[in-house]
Amino acid sequence: MSKISLRNIYKRYENSKKSAVTDFNLEIEDKEFIVFVGPSGCGKSTTLRMIAGLEDISEGDLFINGKKMNDVAPKDRGTAMVFQNYALYPHLNVYDNIGFGLKIRGVDKNTRDKSIRKTAEMLSLTPFLKRKPIELSGGQRQRVALGRAIVKESEIFLMDEPLSNLDAKLRIHMRKELVELQQKLGSTVIYVTHDQTEAMTMASRIVCLKDGIIQQVGTPEELYSNPNNMFVGGFLGSPPMNFIKGKIEDAKFYDESSNYICDVNQDSVKDVVLGIRPENIKISNNDSGIKVPVKLIELLGADYNIHAELYGNKITINTDANRYIKDKDELNIVFDANKLLFFDPKTEMRLFLED
Repeated sequence: MSKISLRNIYKRYENSKKSAVTDFNLEIEDKEFIVFVGPSGCGKSTTLRMIAGLEDISEGDLFINGKKMNDVAPKDRGTAMVFQNYALYPHLNVYDNIGFGLKIRGVDKNTRDKSIRKTAEMLSLTPFLKRKPIELSGGQRQRVALGRAIVKESEIFLMDEPLSNLDAKLRIHMRKELVELQQKLGSTVIYVTHDQTEAMTMASRIVCLKDGIIQQVGTPEELYSNPNNMFVGGFLGSPPMNFIKGKIEDAKFYDESSNYICDVNQDSVKDVVLGIRPENIKISNNDSGIKVPVKLIELLGADYNIHAELYGNKITINTDANRYIKDKDELNIVFDANKLLFFDPKTEMRLFLED
């Protein structure tokens, strides 16, 4: 069992007027893969370091398996940390890097050897045990860093942007490896990233943060389809959600210049922001819909991102690449009425949430 409870957690630094983390509350269940996501400076790494014991908690309580951990030393918390920069010892080979923690703890040589070799086999590192870190690829170095955490037999893994130094192709491969490893070990993982794609593809639940405050917690599907506010809607998703300011009159949405955009299933609202995902703007095969000029096309292989203008409002449309579209074309578009979201322009919070 590896349950973690964060209750009313604050982090304040001297000479800072704002809290780095504010009233952070979260219950993490056994074997969850939790991802903290948000822009730089949102408090995600600070929160992770408080869980690890590398940062003091200014206010609030941290419990691991029911035991209060605020004043417990990092080595006694039952956690293993994986850092962005791998933190490998350059003068030690892979074998000794993986086993360094066990040696420090006084684990006998035979037990240590079995644990190192078992971990190396799990991570496909056996052929590289005699190599130094400088002789390894980025992905191999990352696996050594993981091995050093795994060999401790901790039930909780804390990962701080572990893939950010890898190239794009290797990141995709390592995402899959990490999820499979977590499932194989049956461990609880808290993973920090600024990359929303990593969050969406790896997490059992996402914690989306901004300015040290939790914006929303839920499954990737929940946050993607039902964001609490404009920040979550705009941060998660690639390309991001389209937003158009306007008003609703007689079940029709008009932009700020009173141009008709689409029919809606809502009563009149004077000021509102419409949100719609790029894939929910459909290209009409006939003259129905609204004609928009194409400004830029990004071919992504199986699909297009089409950047267009709707009465001066910049929008992005995502569609499959089966149709031939080129710059300067004009397209007829239709908004999927079942996929429209609405937000308050002042608070940026979601409107018309169903009970």
